[in-house]
Parts: sequence; structure tokens; C-alpha cells
Amino acid sequence: AKRKDDDIAIVTCAMRVRVDDAGRVEEAAYAFGGMAPTTVLAKSVGAASVGTTWGDAALLGQLVAACHAELQLPYTVPGGMAEYRTALACSFVRKFWTLSCAALGSGDIEPQIVSEMEEDERTVSHGQQAYERVSDRAIVGHGVAHVSALQQTTGEARYIDDMPAVGAELHMALVPSAHPHAHVLKVDSAEALAMAGVKCVLTHEDVPGSNIWNIFHDEELLPSRTVHHVGQPVALVVAATQRQAQAAAQRVHITYEVLPAVLTVRDAVAQGALFAEERKLVRGDVDAALAASDVTLSGTSYCGAQEHFYLETMGAVAVPKGENGEMDLYASTQNPTEAQMVCAEALGVPAARIVCHVKRMGGGFGGKESRAVLVSTLAALGAQHTGQAVRLVLDRDVDMQMSGQRHPFYATWTVGATRTGELRALRMRLYSNGGFSHDLSMGVLERAVSHVDNCYRLGAADIVGRVCRTNTQSNTAFRSFGGCQGMIMTESMLCELADHINVPIEHIRRINMYNAGDVTPFSQPLLAEDWNVPRMWDQLEREAEVAVRRAEIDEFNRTTQFRKRGLAMVPTKFGISFGVKHLNQGMSLVHVYMDGSVLVAHGGTEMGQGLHTKMAQIAAETLDVPLSTIFISETATNTAANTSPTAASASSDLNGYAVYNACKVLADRLRPYRERMHDASFATIAKTAYLDRVKLSEAGHYATPDIGFSWAENSGLLYFYFTQGVALAEVELDVLTGSHTTRRVDIIMDVGRSLNKAIDIGQIEGAFAQGQGWCTTEEFLYSPATGRLLTQGPGNYKIPSALDIPRDLRVSLMEPEQPNALKTIFSSKGIGEPPLFLGASVFFALRDAVMAARKNNDAKSPLHMECPATAEVLRMACEDDIVELTRIPHEQRQGVPFAVRI
Repeated sequence: AKRKDDDIAIVTCAMRVRVDDAGRVEEAAYAFGGMAPTTVLAKSVGAASVGTTWGDAALLGQLVAACHAELQLPYTVPGGMAEYRTALACSFVRKFWTLSCAALGSGDIEPQIVSEMEEDERTVSHGQQAYERVSDRAIVGHGVAHVSALQQTTGEARYIDDMPAVGAELHMALVPSAHPHAHVLKVDSAEALAMAGVKCVLTHEDVPGSNIWNIFHDEELLPSRTVHHVGQPVALVVAATQRQAQAAAQRVHITYEVLPAVLTVRDAVAQGALFAEERKLVRGDVDAALAASDVTLSGTSYCGAQEHFYLETMGAVAVPKGENGEMDLYASTQNPTEAQMVCAEALGVPAARIVCHVKRMGGGFGGKESRAVLVSTLAALGAQHTGQAVRLVLDRDVDMQMSGQRHPFYATWTVGATRTGELRALRMRLYSNGGFSHDLSMGVLERAVSHVDNCYRLGAADIVGRVCRTNTQSNTAFRSFGGCQGMIMTESMLCELADHINVPIEHIRRINMYNAGDVTPFSQPLLAEDWNVPRMWDQLEREAEVAVRRAEIDEFNRTTQFRKRGLAMVPTKFGISFGVKHLNQGMSLVHVYMDGSVLVAHGGTEMGQGLHTKMAQIAAETLDVPLSTIFISETATNTAANTSPTAASASSDLNGYAVYNACKVLADRLRPYRERMHDASFATIAKTAYLDRVKLSEAGHYATPDIGFSWAENSGLLYFYFTQGVALAEVELDVLTGSHTTRRVDIIMDVGRSLNKAIDIGQIEGAFAQGQGWCTTEEFLYSPATGRLLTQGPGNYKIPSALDIPRDLRVSLMEPEQPNALKTIFSSKGIGEPPLFLGASVFFALRDAVMAARKNNDAKSPLHMECPATAEVLRMACEDDIVELTRIPHEQRQGVPFAVRI
């Protein structure tokens, strides 16, 4: 299966042999599931068994050959994975042979081989979290619980679809495009309008204001002429109930003129389907550096898409006020200001008449930064037309096919190095699959281009990035926002370079690692007071006993055939700041009430990451009051105007300083009362100040200093600082199936002086798991025949489960040597996104295990492995006799495959 539990097996089998006292086979049966529409009996394999001596060494090869001959699947087989499924069937025959021979005492089966074939019984996972206690602060830095933790665990926390109906509330359903690229010739809604409960069917003609949205203004709310991906909303149905709306949506008939479509990033590059803009970083003379290099190597790298899979799908409730065009939007969005602005433009009213409210989200991960705006705006259109509240909450499959995901990336590269692996030059061309519109793709590309270096001196560099235009959802922000894609392109390249020159990859990583004072390709020097990767690398290497464990793994791999272990240590640095200068600002509004309670509003949204908790800690620390005194109700555009999206791992920095600035003014204002009223409660002090007509409300603002970068000139400060970390992963691979277990992971993370150490460790663990999923189990597949997303919903799309996470996960926070060196709020660092790339340590540990298997199987070809490393990828990369047998020759790869990565 694609993951360890809660999944459907790709191939299953049931096998039986009956032997007489002499060991001759009297009866045999081999049944397989997943090889045909129904279970099949491999009769030729059974026939090849009967009459033979069970345990005869020659028989195994005959059984495998018979299995392949009978069950070989064609290239275009429904369900895809033709080679892998055939290889699994043959591998199962080998496993059954080995285990049954051992059980019957037949043949010469070594006990070690038997143990490798048996299923591994997993014990309960365990972990360690290590950090120093805070002694110099009362509240900030302490690991206090998330302020909503109790409500969330008991189910009391309310999300969009938990809101009670507002009056005679209506429901909306979307009418999706059936084609990836087509002109819309006619929308016939007559049948839908005749159905019970249906109030209206809306198209682009019913948008009273602007039908154009997103920051590049290249996308329509509802298409006027052309649809660009399967699932794109063409029309809206508003009805009394959700079931009525969804049923009627299926009765809206659309006539299309189908147009050619492009799905994959590789096809887009080949066809020149690119947006006009590019991003470039050039330092030094790459041609000369390549010519002077001892070794040059060219190749490609690729990483796939990833679904956000937030627990709460996108949703909104739009409530018209009944006068002056006023409307309240209750939305699951990371970007309430954009939701407000786009809604106002679509309805043709001033933004001041739209208020967007965000209590909390059930996860966002970047997916609700821009794409959620479409959902709230469509709900508002329905509310304006009907004059009633309208609720639009997407089902999971609808959310996945219309909302956009992590950008797939493809790179071509040429690297120059010395014979010992010291990098001299890199020329890389990066391409992202942007989908049908710009959305945030340029920002994602900028971060990818500026993170290609990861933690390494590249030598002379020529890095150019482009965004491809394809007929898929408009891909969007996702935790790490292009950073992880840029880094994995380079890390994959370094692995192939290490193989080519026969130098350990860890050696290449370490000798090329930046030192303090080195300058990045984007002209930013790494400051001594904030460059900690070499220190953490050396510390982890020592504390996790890398040399000892490497020797143990090498010995394990030397003595095993069908199980291999791998080890990989990977660093990361992640730049913190928005790439767009004006977004690097935060705001707050703080009210002190006469009873001593404090209401804080700020520009960030809560999506489970603990932002409100950290803001409350900052307020309590600054006002010198108990944490229980502070309350944050919601984020709303009438209390925090012109907010930046909660993104870029910068929200604690921006809004935290804004909260601090407001609270500092209030604290200074109340200081004379505190000095005069030593033993008085804060409530008494607040009441006394109020009676003296002292202002007890204050707005705060903060703008990141010094920030601003010119891509045209490669100058300026792109990132305010870097959050850094190192991870070490150890895995075990079942060579015959591609299934793997993550045995242990060690992480050290530099988060500066943490605002909340418990929450930050939770963010590290969660980001790591999400990164591990991106690199292993989470495969995004489309049908090239229809342009439809095949991996919709949890039945087909596999995020990591409880049995996929590391058995042993150890996280520690690095304590800074210069505690107050950073010019951030309380010298802390953003943490939401940076640890995600460390999940790639599992990918590279698996690559290490595959290399051990290939060495055992005497594979000669270079290893090229692409992310995600699913069980299929891993099994077929091991290059044994079964893989060689089941490979489909190139000349037989005819027709349209069932599924493709985009």
C-alpha cells in the first residue's frame, strides 16, 4: 500500500501449496488481487508447482517467470503502476517460497533470509523534546498550552460549518468544468431552476462589479468564455439546503468546445507554455568556472505537488446587512484583507462596507492565503443576489480539484566540482507548474530560486526560474512556499554528484557548507551572530553518534539481502520575510477594560499554529499581567485593517512587535498608577486610570526595518534573518515491496529565543511530518486522458499515518550563543515553515538504502530518484532480477498512461 495503515493494498495475494511426505507438490494455488478488475487465480504458476519438489532451488525462478508471464500488465492498464504491480506479484511469490520452505524444512533457506521476509512488528512510537528552561521572563518563552487547546480537544471550538444558521440561510454549490481546457458555448440552467428549493443559478453575467481577481488580475471569478482546468467553477447554484444545491448543480448543462490541454511541467517546458516573467540570480563567471572544474555533471531534478489537506475544508458564510451594500464575511482564510477587498470589488461597493471575520481555521498551510478568497467572494455573490445569508462549504473532493496545491518543480542543471566534491559552479534552470493563472506563483518561484543554495557555497552561479502555464488548478502557497522545492533540486543534484565521483554525500554537504561571512547568490552575507548550521551539524553528528550508526548500518546492509537501511543528514536555512516589501508590516489594537481584562486584536489569523497564544504571551509579559487576563476573540478587518496575510513564517514577528508596541504605550501610561498603588490589582489600576480619563486603548504598528530587494540588480536585503536546522534520519527498506519504516529521526533547530518552546517544538514535529509526506507517501496524479485529478480525497491521497511517522523522534532547540543579537520580537525566530524541508532527510535516507540494495544487486546505471519516493519508486529503483524482468520495453510503452505526475 502507499502507507502503513488505513489504506487499500495495491496488490494482495493468497497462496497455498500441499506437499506429500517426500516434499513433492500435490496441489498449489496462487490468487492475486489488484491485478485485474476481480481477483485472479494464476493457474500457470500453480501448474508450474505441481509435481515438483518444493525447495528445489531451480523452481523459484520458474515460478517467478510463470507469474510474470501470466500477470504482466500493459502500459495503459487502469490503475497505473503496471511494472510495479507485476513486480509485487512476483516478489510475493518469492516471499511465499522462502517462508513456506522454512516452515516445511524444505530447501536450504538461511534463517537470516527468513527474518527479512517476515513483517516487522512495530512498537509504539516515542519521542524526546529537549530545551532549556526560561528563567529571565515571566511568560514569554515558557511552554504554555495553546489557548484554544481545551476547546479544540473537546469539540467546543467553532469553525465555519459549526456556525448556527443565520436567519433563512441558503446554501451554495458549484457547477464545475468537465474539461481541462475548453470554450463555454452555452450554460443551460432551466432544469436546475425547476428543482425544489433552488433560488437562483449565477454565472459571470451576474457579477455586478469586477469579475477579475488575484494580484496579477489574470483570473476570472466565473469564466466568461474559457475554462482552464477540470473543476473550475462555471456557475453557482443557490438553494434552501446543501443537498438541493448540490443536486441542482448536476442539472446545469454546459456545452463546450474542447481545446488542447497541457498538464505536466515537462510538457509545458517542451511546448514553451510559460508565463512571461523570469527570476534570475547570477554571481561570477559560470562558463569559466565550469571549464576550470575537475568534474562536470549534467542532469535533472523533479519534485511533485502536495495537497494541503487541512482538516477544515474551505468555507464561508456571507451575511448581508440589508442596507448600504454592507456584508459580513465569516471565512476560513489566512488573508481577511484580500477577502474583504476582492469581495468589495466583485460586489461593486467600497471595502469599508465589507467586514471579514476569522475566528480560527482548521488548518491552512498556505492553501487559504489566496484561493480561499474565491470561496468567500462566491458566497457573497449569492448573498447579494438573494438578500439572504449564504453558506458555501466545500466537500473534500471539490476542495482538492479547485483550490490549488504545492507547485511541482522541474530543474535542469550542470554542476562543476573538484574531485573531492568542492563546488565550483552551478547553472540551473528551474520550472514550476503554476497552473492556469499566476496566483502566487512568482513569489513561490522567487523563494525557490533564492533557496537553491540551501546551506552551501555554490561557486559561480547562474540560476534562472520560470513559471509554466498549464491546465490544472492554479497552484498556490504551501508551507515552505518554494523554499523546499529549490533546496531539494540541489540536494538531489549533490547526491548524483556524490555517486559520480564516489565521495560520501555527507562529506560534500559539510565541505561546501557556508561559513560566517560568506555571501549568498542573492548578495546577502551570513552574519556571524546568526549563522549556526555548522555548529548544529557538528553537534548532531556527535550527539547522534553518526559514525557509529553508519558503521552499524553498513554492517547490516552487508549481511542482508532483502532489507536495507539508510542514513542521511540534511541541513536547512529558511529566509524569513515576505518577498513583497509592503507586506512586511503588522498591526494591533489593544483595549484595557475597567475590570482589568484585556482584549487584543492583531493582523494575524489563528489556524492551529498558536499565533494567538504567542500574541497573548507578548501582551501579558509587556503589560505585566497574568496570561489569563488576555483575550483574543477573532481577526476582523474592522479591528485590524489592511493586514498582511498570515504567511511567510513572519506573523509572530510582525504582529508580535505590533502588539508589543501597543502594550508598551499602555504600560508606560499606567506606570505612574502602579508606582503609586503598589498593592492594587490591575483591575483597580485600570478603573482608577479610567476615572482620571486616561486612554486605555492603543493601536500598534510595526514595519520590518532594512528590508527590500531588487531582483533586477541583485541587491538589497531579501531576508531579515534565517531560521536554521539539521535533521538526521534512519530508515529501513523492504527491497521486495518498497515499503519502508522510519526508524529514528534527530532534529536540532535554531529558533532564536523562542516565544513558546512547547508550541515551537510542535511546529517542528508537524512540519517534519508534512515534509516527510511530501517526499514519500503523498503522490498527486492526474489522468492525461481527461485532465481530471485522480488522487481526490483520503481514499486516494495518502498523508502520513500513525505508522508512517518516525518510531523514535528526538527534537532539540539550539540555545543561541548571543541570546539578544536578533532585532526581532524578544529575539525570537519564525518557525512555521522552516522545518518542513527536514522531512526530506527521510527521502535521502531511503535513497541511501536503495543504493545499498543496488550495490547488492550489482546495478550499473546511475540512480536518479524523484520526489515523492513512493513504494513504487523505491521498489523499482532497487534494480534486481524481478525489476529487470518486469520492465516494459520502450517500444511497448504505447498509448496514454493511466496517470501522470504533473
